[in-house]
Amino acid sequence: MALRFPPRAHRLYGGPILVGLVFCLIAAVGTAVSGPPSKKHTVSPPAAAPRAAPPPKYVILTFDDGPDPRYTPQVLDILRAYGAKATFFEVGRNVAKHPELTRRAHEAGHSVQNHTWTHADLRKLSWVQFKDQVESTDRSIVAQTGETPRCIRPPYGAVNPLVTKRITSLGKTVQLWSVDSRDWTRPGTAAIVSRVLAGVRNGSVILMHDGGGNRSQTVAALPTILKTLKARGYAVYSTSCG
Repeated sequence: MALRFPPRAHRLYGGPILVGLVFCLIAAVGTAVSGPPSKKHTVSPPAAAPRAAPPPKYVILTFDDGPDPRYTPQVLDILRAYGAKATFFEVGRNVAKHPELTRRAHEAGHSVQNHTWTHADLRKLSWVQFKDQVESTDRSIVAQTGETPRCIRPPYGAVNPLVTKRITSLGKTVQLWSVDSRDWTRPGTAAIVSRVLAGVRNGSVILMHDGGGNRSQTVAALPTILKTLKARGYAVYSTSCG
């Protein structure tokens, strides 16, 4: 619609003033139609990624010579109560006698590894005997866990270059320890606790036993060990020997 002004208004305000009025009216009409200007959209900078927490201190907890029908279930119960994982180096003939305990340890998320068939000193065996000790144990463990052990703990820690070479030829690694509780000597619960806690450092591998004899002192010492390790900031892990 054309905007019309009376001739007097044109004469009164003159050409330039009239043009200014026209533009003001047009601006007013445009504002009324389109509404107030929208708020400016701002993009917030991305939040800084949280800093990764440093890896915790940890120890590897291991148990030898089981499974044992009396002590292994108690050890498994305590580990579950404290949210800890362990590695069980199992004797093959004990696995054959108590397969349900091997299966239970595996299903609870623990690692089950090879400790020979009869707890034999591997330094004193022929190659045929050596291979049979390892492979027979592997078969018993695989039957319960579905996983082939990837490492072996030679009984008594008895290792020499030939033993190491033979273990390597079977596709396994040797796993010994750095902290020996000497719980098999039955020195008393307090002594077991003291030996472990005095010796641990970040990355320590702790040797304890759930089979091979009376392990009641080990069972009694385990809660205090786990509680104290947690208080000191240690996580308690198993190892798959990978």
